[in-house]
Amino acid sequence: MKALRLPPDARVLVVVLRRLGDVLLSTPLIHSLRVALPAATIDALVFAATEGILTGNPDLTNIIAVPRRLGAGEYWALLRRLLRRYDLALSTQTGDRPTMLAVVAGRYSVGPVEAERVSARVKRWALSRSLVADRRRHRIPEVLRLAEAIGIAAIPQVVCPSGTVRRELAPREAYAVIHAAPMFTYKRWTSDGWRCLATALRQRGLSTVATGGKDDADYLDRVWDDRHIVRLDGRLEWPELTALIRGAQVYIGPDTAITHLAAATGAPTVALYGPTNPQIWGPWPSGGLDDPWQAAGTMQRRGNVWLVQNPLSCLPCQQEGCDRHLDSRSQCLDELSVSAVIAAVDQALAARRCA
Repeated sequence: MKALRLPPDARVLVVVLRRLGDVLLSTPLIHSLRVALPAATIDALVFAATEGILTGNPDLTNIIAVPRRLGAGEYWALLRRLLRRYDLALSTQTGDRPTMLAVVAGRYSVGPVEAERVSARVKRWALSRSLVADRRRHRIPEVLRLAEAIGIAAIPQVVCPSGTVRRELAPREAYAVIHAAPMFTYKRWTSDGWRCLATALRQRGLSTVATGGKDDADYLDRVWDDRHIVRLDGRLEWPELTALIRGAQVYIGPDTAITHLAAATGAPTVALYGPTNPQIWGPWPSGGLDDPWQAAGTMQRRGNVWLVQNPLSCLPCQQEGCDRHLDSRSQCLDELSVSAVIAAVDQALAARRCA
């Protein structure tokens, strides 16, 4: 597509009003913008509590964090604050609010629209350039279509927070990182599974470092009743968490933003997937994803990532668990065997030794 005519010192806004993983998986678009426009001011508009995953991102000039729930007065104040402040504003979503913010903020505005929605006609008219969202495509190539829409090269590189772990928290022996707590119950593996895995790691000469958020403490107290586990949940800033994972012999976690972060660091990453379709939301290896994930399989490897599933006939259902709500059980994860996970971990450790 023909490139937009932007000044060398253009002001650019990227709107990502979604969860942590979505913000992280939008960094390839931000990086593409920075490479194409090295003198530009590039800002990101995100929800509060997601901005941390952009800490130290060298491609960004500013991060604007807004409450997830904006009152009418707050929303209008935000619109006035953004009004024509940017030469270019990109919405990474099809929603009404992010599209409106991009339209108001940018002299040029670009974003995806839903083909089947009546509102798509209005959005196509309001946006300077639009594209029809493809829900079957992996999230990173889908977001990078916005780069192509403005005529710049798409660079599929996830950018992680950068930093080091405080000396008093840094492990002194070889270790594995386990992040057992996804945001929603329907993405959880079993507590027994995690404990058996920690035992297997100890048998392989590795200590286990458990990570998680401050709000995960009660759940992780129930999971980790083992005094051999090093608990760092709620104690690490994003750059420290990134450095901790990068230094691990192996990382193991469910479908969560932290697993996407682990994959991007280059650490050997074992991802436990249940209802989610990895063709769309699978981890993006540090060297890129040349061979797309299959929708279902027992174990798949792409680069530094091993993806483990329990391939029931209904997998992947793309639903919120078997009971269709966030606190649901998921049979595919409840019945995922420890042996399948350990097999992937052993492959990941062998690859680490070879490297």
